Amino acid sequence: MTEKASPLLPSLNDIGDEQLKKLANAKIYFGHQSVGYNIIDGLKDLMEQNNQLNLNIVETDNPEVLSKPGFIHSKVGQNSNPNSKADDFKDLMEKGFDNKTDIAFFKFCYVDINFDSNPQEIFRYYQNTLSALEENYPETTFVHVTMPLIAAPAGIKSTIKRIIKSFLGKPIYGYDDNIKRHEFNELMRRTYENRSPLFDLALIESIQPNGKQIEYTRNGKPFYQLYPDYTDDGGHLNKEGRKRIAEQLILFLAGLI
Repeated sequence: MTEKASPLLPSLNDIGDEQLKKLANAKIYFGHQSVGYNIIDGLKDLMEQNNQLNLNIVETDNPEVLSKPGFIHSKVGQNSNPNSKADDFKDLMEKGFDNKTDIAFFKFCYVDINFDSNPQEIFRYYQNTLSALEENYPETTFVHVTMPLIAAPAGIKSTIKRIIKSFLGKPIYGYDDNIKRHEFNELMRRTYENRSPLFDLALIESIQPNGKQIEYTRNGKPFYQLYPDYTDDGGHLNKEGRKRIAEQLILFLAGLI
């Protein structure tokens, strides 16, 4: 593991109350699974600490709630089946969320790609789905989100296992899985960065509070890992991690309003 210098991420103190008020008056939809619930909890944590952040967070897939502003969220698809998440998101948009939402997005989970997945095929399906939605619903801003990562197992035993598996050419949990996720995320970055709104969740997960980035090298190529202090189980976000991601999401969305 190496640390790479990276700019310090901004904080809520860097934006004005007026932007937060505009965000609270927006209609936003977010589709997700378990890590998404972590982020929602992070948003609630932030609201407890900041009176100016006042989001109407509602869990539902009923488009009727969009008669008024809100941060609407619900589950989409099944874990380990990324195409089902794209399909569910598309169905929700077509069944009533469509142009009623100012901003709409969904995220994959880290379990949606592992060492034997084909990132190119998954991305192609995602891109085709989102391209159709963007064409059909031009009044909605669609946000693209990179796939979350996991933290590599730590400790001497894990290190020994990693060395042995590497020597034998076997997949290494936490390394080879993240390589595939990194490949998918690179496709997202190359396609959407500086062209469409892209929330780089994976990048933020890898940046420590001091601004240094957690990076691993395998076969001569660098890739990111989830900063271990942001998780208690290696993948889901703990209180520190969820607040970190939620804060950056708020800043990102406020910049779109």
